[in-house]
Amino acid sequence: MKSSHLLKLGGTALLLLGLCFQAWAQNPRLNQYILGDGLTFTGDKDYTVNLRGYFQPYYEYKSFTDPAIDQGVQRFRMRRLRLRLSGEAAQQKIEYRFQADFSGNSETGDEAAGFLFDAWVAYNFNRRIRLTFGQKATPTDNRELWMGSNTLMLVERSRLTSSFASIREFGLFADATWWINGGHYLRPYLTLTNGDGVNVVGNDHGGLKVGGRLDYLPFGLFTYFGQFRQADVVRELSPKLVIGGYYNINYGMSSRRGRGSGDIIYLNNDNEESLPDYAKFGADLMFKYRGITVIAEYAASSATVPDDITQRVRNDGTVSRTFEVDGVQNIENYVKGRLMLGQAFNIQAGYMFRSRYSIDGRFTHIEADQHSFLNNGTFYNRPNYYTLGLSKYFGKGYGFKIQASLTYVNAAAGSNDIYSLPMDGDEWIARVITTFSF
Repeated sequence: MKSSHLLKLGGTALLLLGLCFQAWAQNPRLNQYILGDGLTFTGDKDYTVNLRGYFQPYYEYKSFTDPAIDQGVQRFRMRRLRLRLSGEAAQQKIEYRFQADFSGNSETGDEAAGFLFDAWVAYNFNRRIRLTFGQKATPTDNRELWMGSNTLMLVERSRLTSSFASIREFGLFADATWWINGGHYLRPYLTLTNGDGVNVVGNDHGGLKVGGRLDYLPFGLFTYFGQFRQADVVRELSPKLVIGGYYNINYGMSSRRGRGSGDIIYLNNDNEESLPDYAKFGADLMFKYRGITVIAEYAASSATVPDDITQRVRNDGTVSRTFEVDGVQNIENYVKGRLMLGQAFNIQAGYMFRSRYSIDGRFTHIEADQHSFLNNGTFYNRPNYYTLGLSKYFGKGYGFKIQASLTYVNAAAGSNDIYSLPMDGDEWIARVITTFSF
């Protein structure tokens, strides 16, 4: 375990704790409680602390159109169980957040995740420019990923997100908000991270990841942080639109898409690590007006494979010089075949009625490169997803809601069922989730 990683995490934690203690030393009092927005305490010297959380009981049933598979698969679980502490010291221009998840699930639900989700401290140079250090959701992923999980229009995030997003990263994040004459806004973002997803507690493999995003808001800012929440519960009184694009490159990546460190290792003849560079770019938009929400996203990825790779490290730690693809030794194609390479687009739209019912739909298309882990028959190899959802919101915000969705999954030839057995046909997935936020 590298001491530098412990220092990073420990330093961030100490800063958060110090700020919390400082806030509580200022005779804190409960200022307000709003269902979904938590308990907000204020101090004598403009200190603010907010405590909130939510949990999501979840049910899923998957069936197959293949007549040879005569039984569906169901599961019950706690989809998310989050607790978040955040606050600000306005006079010192400091903001902070700590968020933990007790469910053991990742944000996209397709693999296990750690306990720590957010741990960062931000310094506001002025009302426009902010610098953040720590672990947080990265703005150089697609737009859906950095919207609150308890505000989603549908039960689950799109397959574009689970295929390409790195979710959370540890590093430096800079962002700004610039007002332009006429009520327009520009929001640029720059990131410099370790490129290994959440905090790394083992050896740090590869180099750094750099990226940027630029958002344009032609009709002004969204109401009540609506740019970072999905369903239009506030029913925007005037049209709101954000259009953005992003790019990032991970120099020396040792996982499929940048969510881990040391998952996939290659060596050269000198037994030194030699890892591929992984680039990702995309564009997206979100529109809201009087209960209508439209989100459209495009993402693509590519990889550059070093020409000095001669060995690969197996899961058990042994080394092999075999890189066979379709019975032929091909190092470049073998390496690419273990990465998430390809492109995808996702479009979803919904309408929030005044009765607080919401009807939503989504279409996601994924197009894998010839050599890509997106062709894996068990976990991917499914180019099209069609989803229809119905939600009921109680109260004014996102505090309590019940959602159900039905998804038709188009499985390409060569796909497998959940037991890795070949199947001939497509899939249906029914989901139900309840969200309670305090």
